[in-house]
Amino acid sequence: MATNFTKELIVKPGKKVKLRKFNPDETLGWEKSDNVETDLEKSLDRLDALQYLLYAEGKRALLLVFQGLDAAGKDGTIRRVMSRVNPQGCRVASFKQPSAEEAKHDFLWRVHRAVPPFGDIGIFNRSHYEDVLIARVHNLVPKHVWQRRYKLINQFEAGLHENNVTILKFFLHISKDEQKKRFMERIDDPKKCWKLSDSDFAERTFWDDYTVAYEEALTRCTTDEAPWFVIPANKKWFRNLAISHIIVETLEKMKLKFPEPTVNVKKLKWQ
Repeated sequence: MATNFTKELIVKPGKKVKLRKFNPDETLGWEKSDNVETDLEKSLDRLDALQYLLYAEGKRALLLVFQGLDAAGKDGTIRRVMSRVNPQGCRVASFKQPSAEEAKHDFLWRVHRAVPPFGDIGIFNRSHYEDVLIARVHNLVPKHVWQRRYKLINQFEAGLHENNVTILKFFLHISKDEQKKRFMERIDDPKKCWKLSDSDFAERTFWDDYTVAYEEALTRCTTDEAPWFVIPANKKWFRNLAISHIIVETLEKMKLKFPEPTVNVKKLKWQ
């Protein structure tokens, strides 16, 4: 089934985002089947090959930003979609409460330090957007402070783009009912219950506030240089399929090439 996931799921600049208009159960006509798993495996194989090219070329980097409410599937997406790539050329950074050192700098300081070097794929599990999400919802800073951050974020990402860092930002969109279902499943699963905390359930009371905060971040910070994608994430299989395709489509557009050898390989052959 031919689907341009990039075109279908991108948030276009200038479009005001209302998340109620995005169906978290959307699958763009795909149905769960063995064919889906086969397509995903092919996509992951292609991602593996393209990562090798990116690493070999060593002139550009790819930054993947994952955002979503609790239980949206950030960890699961990273684990599945990036399962084939070489860890040597891939690094993951998580952004939780700032450390004492980080708190003494501007809010982007710790983020810039985690940007991947040329040749690598960098993954942000949560990101600098927490500073216009949780900081806004819980009034951690005054309104005039977080309001200025949208512009600073856009400038930061534009600067990365100008310096050969391609940015893809994924908002994993789940429903409130799906979040509750996943929380309940975690309670009964000894392999997952350790992930639960009182704050997970407390944060559900701020669902509407987070929705408004995400809508503004998606609206104001999707650009041609660093686009946002709203990924329907109620169905994990579709979430993984869509994100893998978008990453592959982006890497293919980069027209990556192997570098020329630095030695005379013909001469070496006969030694």
